Amino acid sequence: MKDTILIIGACGQIGSELTQKLRETYGNEHVVASDIREGKEDLMSSGPFEILDATDKEGILKIVQKYNVTQVYLMAAMLSATGEQYPQKAWDLNMNSLLGVLELAKDKHIKQVYWPSSIASFGPTSPKINTPQQTIMEPTTVYGISKLAGEHWCNYYHNRYGVDVRSIRYPGIISWKTKPGGGTTDYAVDIYFKAIEEKKYECFLTENTRLPMMYMQDAVNATIKIMQADASKIKTRTAYNLAAISFTPKEIAAEIKKHIPEFTISYKEDFRQQIADSWPQVIEDANAREDWNWKHQFDLELMTKEMLKNLQ
Repeated sequence: MKDTILIIGACGQIGSELTQKLRETYGNEHVVASDIREGKEDLMSSGPFEILDATDKEGILKIVQKYNVTQVYLMAAMLSATGEQYPQKAWDLNMNSLLGVLELAKDKHIKQVYWPSSIASFGPTSPKINTPQQTIMEPTTVYGISKLAGEHWCNYYHNRYGVDVRSIRYPGIISWKTKPGGGTTDYAVDIYFKAIEEKKYECFLTENTRLPMMYMQDAVNATIKIMQADASKIKTRTAYNLAAISFTPKEIAAEIKKHIPEFTISYKEDFRQQIADSWPQVIEDANAREDWNWKHQFDLELMTKEMLKNLQ
C-alpha cells in the first residue's frame, strides 16, 4: 500500500515547497496539504487541500481517517521573531500541535511523524563553532524553548510508545518562492528581494553576524530523505543537526555585488540581533551524514546565482 501524507502548515515557507516536492515524488492524490487558511493557487489546485488548525487533534484525526493518512509532516509553528512578541501563543501552537500528533501516532492512527526542530534550540551557552549534536542547550527564545521541549517529547514518545518520529534542526532556510515569515535568519531571504527591487538593503543584524543557513532545495531534500530512511538508520530521536553553509551579511552582500555591482547594504540592528547572538555560527552534522547519508548541494555562490536568476 502506498503511503498517504498529510502536511500540516503546508502554506508556510518550508511547507509550501515541501508539499510540491512530495506531490512530485508520491503523486498528487497521495499528499494532502492543510493549513489554517488558504494558500497559493498552485498548492490548492495540485492536490487535496483542507483547512485545519494544527492544534485541533480531533480535526486532524478526521482528515487522517478521511484520506487513510500514514505519515504526518507537522510544519506549523510560530517562528523566533514573531514568537517573542506573542510568547504564550507561540508556546501553545508549537507544543499542542506536536503533542496532538504524537498522541495520534501512539494510538496507531498514523505510522510516521516528521516534526522540524531548529538551531534556535541551542542557546548562548552552546559552543558557537562546530556546534555538536549533543551539547549544552539553554535556549533564550520561546521558539527555541518550544523546539527543545518538542525534541524531548519526540524522544519520549519514541522510547516509551515506539512512535516513529523523526526530526531535523533546521538552520536558516533561504528560498525565492516565499517571502520571509517572521524568523531571525530572514534577512538572508529579504536581501535578495531588495537587491532586485531596490538595489539596496538595510540589515537588522551587524555585518559580521555569522549564522548557519541552507538553500530551500537542500532543506526539502533532507526532510524527505530522513523520512525515507530505514528506521534502523535513525539513531537520534530528538533531532539531527543539519548544516550546509554559514555566512555573514557582509559576505552575502559581497556575493550579490558580483551580479548587481550597484547594490549597497547598510546596518541598523534591532531586537533580532540579540536572538542571532544566542545561536550557533557553524553547525557540525556528522551524525546526519553518517546515519542517513545526508549531503548538501548548494554553497553561497551557487545559491546566490539561483536566487537572483529566479527572482529576476
